[in-house]
Amino acid sequence: MELMASMMCADFSNLEREVRALEEAGIDSFHIDIMDGHYVPNFAMSLNDLKFIARLTRKPLDVHLMVEHPSHTIDLFLEVMRPGDTVYIHPEAEYHVSTTLQKIMSARMIPGIAVNPGTSVETVYEMLRIVDKVLVMSVNPGNAGQMFLPYVGEKIPKFEELKAEMNFKLYWDGACTAERVKKYAHRGIDGFVLGTSLLFGHDKSYTELIKEVRALA
Repeated sequence: MELMASMMCADFSNLEREVRALEEAGIDSFHIDIMDGHYVPNFAMSLNDLKFIARLTRKPLDVHLMVEHPSHTIDLFLEVMRPGDTVYIHPEAEYHVSTTLQKIMSARMIPGIAVNPGTSVETVYEMLRIVDKVLVMSVNPGNAGQMFLPYVGEKIPKFEELKAEMNFKLYWDGACTAERVKKYAHRGIDGFVLGTSLLFGHDKSYTELIKEVRALA
């Protein structure tokens, strides 16, 4: 079970301390949400934040591009990433999704798509043949701490049926509570993006919190 820290929820008053503590606690990768204020109604992490975290850690980076037409700017992000890091794009944000995914693969990164709550499995079916990871959004993208949309859970069995045939991994992002980790860790989910529900803003060390999540899964 892979656990990814949603760095938009970290304490930015000392980002280096946060990265070091999470790394020591055993986090598997750093999830970096890039928002442009157009595709989603929010601005979040930036290219400079990505550069800074990339310098601090050798753990994998999990970059989630919530931007319009990622093909226009994706080279800026690929230049500061390392082979084996992951890049997710939203199919709705791009005219020619396969072309952008090919750019990611050509840079020796892991290609992924993020599936919004209102996006059906059938809509992204063809893309499942060329991506290595699928990030299922259980909330509308753009802000931390949003309300869970229960109908998202109905997609998980559908994706699970396609995993073996299409050869991709499945990840959960948004409203990641203990209840949902226990429920979906055994229903085809390969990893969870941890935010304010289980990791950030609690009166326990990251080591304790990550250990508790692994026990749930």
